[in-house]
This record gives sequence, C-alpha cells and structure tokens, in this order.
Amino acid sequence: MKITDVEIHVLLAPNMDPSQTSSAQDDLVVIIHTDEGVSGIGETDVNPWMAKAALTAPGTHTMGLCIKDLLIGADPFDIAGIWDRMYKGTAMNGRRGLVVHAMGAVDMALWDLKGKALGKPVWELLGGVGQDKVYPYASLLPAGNSYEEYREALLQNALTAKELGFKAMKLEVIMNGPYAHGGMRESYDRHTEVVAAIRSAVGPEPTLMVDVGYLWPDAKSCLDVVRDWKEFDLFFLETPVWSDDTEELAKVAEAAPMKIAVGEWLATRYEFKELMDLGKVQVAQPDVGRVGGLSEAKIVCDMAAERGVTIVPHCWKTAISISATAHLAFNTPHCAFIEYLPRQLCFETLRRELADEDLVFEDGALSLPSKPGLGVELNEEALRSYTVA
Repeated sequence: MKITDVEIHVLLAPNMDPSQTSSAQDDLVVIIHTDEGVSGIGETDVNPWMAKAALTAPGTHTMGLCIKDLLIGADPFDIAGIWDRMYKGTAMNGRRGLVVHAMGAVDMALWDLKGKALGKPVWELLGGVGQDKVYPYASLLPAGNSYEEYREALLQNALTAKELGFKAMKLEVIMNGPYAHGGMRESYDRHTEVVAAIRSAVGPEPTLMVDVGYLWPDAKSCLDVVRDWKEFDLFFLETPVWSDDTEELAKVAEAAPMKIAVGEWLATRYEFKELMDLGKVQVAQPDVGRVGGLSEAKIVCDMAAERGVTIVPHCWKTAISISATAHLAFNTPHCAFIEYLPRQLCFETLRRELADEDLVFEDGALSLPSKPGLGVELNEEALRSYTVA
C-alpha cells in the first residue's frame, strides 16, 4: 500500500468571532489517500492557513523539505518512520511549534488509515486496553461579554452537564489575563466568586476543574488567590501562569492546594520533559494534534507514567480529535479524564456539524469503541461547505 494523495482542508465557521477565546471556530483537516482505496482522517488545533503552508510549502534543502512531498509514495503503515522523516526533514523550520502541530494531523490520519486497513480500532494498535472505561469531563466555555452574563451562562452550563450525567466538568473562568473572554477585565475576587457559586450550585459530588487561561503574571499573584480555593475541592487548576516559565510554574505546583495542569500548547516529548521535570506539574495535558499526533502523545503518556504524572489530554476541536483522544485514553491507565464537548453545550458550528465520533456515553463514562480506525464519520457536506482554502 502506498500513499497517493494528501488532501488538506482549511475550514472556517461562518459565525467566526475573533474576539472569542475558542480555537474551535477554524480547523485544519487532513485526509490521506492510498492506492488501495483506504483513507485516513486527522486534524490539528492551530491556525489552519499556517498549518497548510507548513505541509505544502516547497522544500528548498534537506533541512527544510516539503511534508506533502515526503508522504507521496510512502508506506502508510510506517508511521514511526514517517514521523521521523517529517521531523528531521523540516528541522530548520520546525522542531517545535507550528510544523509539529501540522505533523500531528498527518500522524492522526495515518493511525486512522492503518486501523481501517486492518479492521482494528486505534486503541488496539496503540498497544491494547489500559482501561475499559474512560471518564470525560464536560468542558464548559460560556457565552457572554459581561460578568453577569458569563457567570450565569457558566452556572447554567454546569447544571446542564450534571443533568446530562457528567461526573466531572471543567469551568473556563477566563475573565482577565491575556485571553480574557470578550475582552473582560474582572478582578481576581470575581473569579473566586464564580468558582464558589458553581461549586455551591452543583454540590460536592461532581469533580470540578478550573482553567484560568494564564491569568496570573507570576506564582505569588496566583498563590495569593488560589490558597483560598482549597474549600472548592478542585481536581486541578489549569494554566495558572505562563507555561514556558517553568520556574514560576514549579512554585505554583509545589504550594497550591490542588494539582496543576499544563500542556495544551506544547509540542513533542522534549517540551513535556521540561514541563514535568522543571515545571513540576502533577497533570500533563498533551493535545493529540498539537503535540505531534498520536505517536508523540503515546510517548508523552509513557514519560508521564515513569514520573507518576497523571494524564488528562487537552482537546478543543471536533469529533475527529475527540475520538483520537479517547483511543489514546483507553490505552493509558493513568489517564484520569478526557476533555469532552457535549453537543448540548457547544455553540461552535464545526464542532456540531463536521463529524460524529463512535463513542457511547453512559453512567458518566465512555465505553470501549469497536469500529476500525478512529471510528469517525465525516460529514462530507459540512466539509465542502466550510472549506475556504
């Protein structure tokens, strides 16, 4: 079997609003075709125009090759070899960041393709069952451009998630800092008020996590606030300070009354090694696309196991990434939760329409999927409708 074509789609939701803190409004979808008629689908969470350029830009020398050219004619089952050739063949332009994020969509598609060709689900190809139930948390990013609207929308989302049967939920409490929703500039006290209100409303049973979107400039500012959050019994606090500042991150991780979770933006095992060894985080959050694909995510999960670090993958795209993340989690016994985006609580067009995942949610858990590959059903009409490049 040989790769004959790499189809690359830049997608944009018609209601895209650049003031919103949600990267689910655009997408980069890769479909890999073969001479035997088997294809695989992948996506990644990065600016799709930039990712397409990273995959298709003509090569100019041996350290800056064209990824698409590297793929044509290759054996799609040689996933590790392809990853190595993409990584080393683009090293002068890549090594981290954008190019690796784009590679992640290719790698995801290759695993999907291999599973379909062999008639096996991806979790089996990754090494088998690490756990037969995976617990998703409802990821709650509310609409609203004022404190009152945001607080009420998040509260209602949390109550709805509980009614839907979720045993865990993450609150996106991002009302200040570099990525404040709708440009809000609310006080730290108001962040505390929101978390307190939702814990009171949902009661003690649901597991709560909070993402503050790199809110604080340093560890001291963070700890001055979150030391008082112990009463909310949070499973983790996500991205409290800048993830590259491992010194400040370690100070937070060592003194905060809850686990610290980071990793959504990181690429490759090398960045995660720094995060875990220097940043001292207790929860690592590889994004299957951004980290470099399922291949690299699997390596990061193994590294975390060696260090006693819990895995809770980041996932903020469509059913394609949700399914890939779930297959990784079923293979990873130390994966406590996965980020999940229930349709009833999601307002992003691409998330709602682009694809359906083969995942059964019951009693707060996902059951082991059985369809070959990632089990994703792509909506071809939506793909055509929202492709802009």
